[in-house]
Amino acid sequence: MLLSIVLLFLYLSPSRSSRLCGHLCHCFEHSDLVDCHAKGLEDVPHGLPHGTWLLDLGGNKLTVIRSRAFAGLWSLRILVLSESSIQDLQTNAFYSLSFLEKLDMSHNKLTRIPPHFSESLSSVRELRLNHNALVLLKSPGLEHLENLEKLDLSHNRIHSLEPGTFRGLSRLRHLYLQGNRLGVVRDGSLTMLPGLEVLLLGNNNISRIEVNAFAPLHSLSLLGLEGNNLEHLNFKTFLSLHTAATHLQLAGNPWNCDCDLHRVFSKLLSVRHLHVDDYHNVTCQEPWQLAGASLAWVDGQLCMAETVTVLVITVTVIVTVFGALIMAERKRKKKKHWEQSDGETQDH
Repeated sequence: MLLSIVLLFLYLSPSRSSRLCGHLCHCFEHSDLVDCHAKGLEDVPHGLPHGTWLLDLGGNKLTVIRSRAFAGLWSLRILVLSESSIQDLQTNAFYSLSFLEKLDMSHNKLTRIPPHFSESLSSVRELRLNHNALVLLKSPGLEHLENLEKLDLSHNRIHSLEPGTFRGLSRLRHLYLQGNRLGVVRDGSLTMLPGLEVLLLGNNNISRIEVNAFAPLHSLSLLGLEGNNLEHLNFKTFLSLHTAATHLQLAGNPWNCDCDLHRVFSKLLSVRHLHVDDYHNVTCQEPWQLAGASLAWVDGQLCMAETVTVLVITVTVIVTVFGALIMAERKRKKKKHWEQSDGETQDH
């Protein structure tokens, strides 16, 4: 998206005129746009215009963003650092960027978010960290992003979310975590996100969701859980979503289609504010007899065996009780007959 904006400005720039500024970079007049894209740079160039509001450094070989690398660029609003082989961020790497609104660091080699990462980025509204090598998110790496609305952490190697990871992100509305290695969504991992509207957790390794994991999300409108390792669900997990309407995406999981799963989905489909968008694409993996079958097609039959078993047991109990009553009645009559016979014998 940011690169598209860059290209748009390049195209619309009057007479497409530019001048060389800094080292190999081009400055476009009337737009305050500086194009340093794919120039083979190994460091952020010095001497860039102080009035620059959009800087494209994508496609370079920066490796490390050094301390105060952007000093003096007080007017910068959009910074593109994608595909630049960045592995590390030094302390105060973004010093002076207090008015920055969009930061794209996608497609790099970051393995962690340092504790000082967000200290100068309080105005950032969109942050892209997708397609890196992040493993673990820890506080306070993100906590100063108090105006952040969209955070893209998709396609990393994140295996867990620590409590407090998203502390301070009270304005966050979109959180993208698809394509990671999450195994469990724990209670407390998504606290302090009252305005979150979109949460994408698809294509992870999620096999379990703790009951209150989504309880703090009072504004959630879309929850993506497709392509995980879910076999069963706890209905209470979704009942805690007190929203006007939440759309769920649940296809592509190895569902174990039994009577309990049928009951859970039946309840989900009956709750007015919950909508399973891809219900007809939810398919069974277990038992093997139903592998590949749509849950919507077999759901009415899943409890049939259980119902038959209950009926058989009920009928058996009734027959047994009825038989016992008949036997008791026969014994009573025989006893009465014997008592009458004994009484007549004694009279004679």
